[in-house]
Amino acid sequence: MSPPDSELITRAVRQDDRAAFGELVLRHQDAVRRFLRHLTRGDAALADDLAQDTFVQAHRSLSRFRSDSPFSTWLLGIAHNHFRNARRRQRETELTAADEPTEPATAPRSVALQADLSAAIARLDADEQTALFLFYQEDLSHPEIAAVTGWPLGTVKTHLARAKDNLRPLLADWNPRP
Repeated sequence: MSPPDSELITRAVRQDDRAAFGELVLRHQDAVRRFLRHLTRGDAALADDLAQDTFVQAHRSLSRFRSDSPFSTWLLGIAHNHFRNARRRQRETELTAADEPTEPATAPRSVALQADLSAAIARLDADEQTALFLFYQEDLSHPEIAAVTGWPLGTVKTHLARAKDNLRPLLADWNPRP
């Protein structure tokens, strides 16, 4: 059985145990990369660069980690800050959404729904997309989303509510009618 994150963090900080930090990276890199790929709208190269920056900063800042929230939440917060900084630096060049594949007319209903859902989500504001992703994809609570994004709790709830309200008409054809 592998040791918990807290033990690995302690070893990495107190003993400069690089293998312990490497284990933390292995445990959390998929979630960090998935989150950053979402934020970068599928730009895998940029997401991987930001993930690397995230783990470099996490290693440098590990002694300042406080276990007020899970380690994964702290990492996602660092990743979100790196994304915001990159977006700020590239403000003049908008990150473009990946081209939506065209579905054949005979596509199964679930594939068509997924395509419509992806297209509808792409039309949302970036903050609404982030809140939805963290809530539904990463299964974070409202307070954890607030910790990751640095938004007040009320702002998290507002972004989620607006995202749902904005999706409703975009996906109205999928709603069963009474």
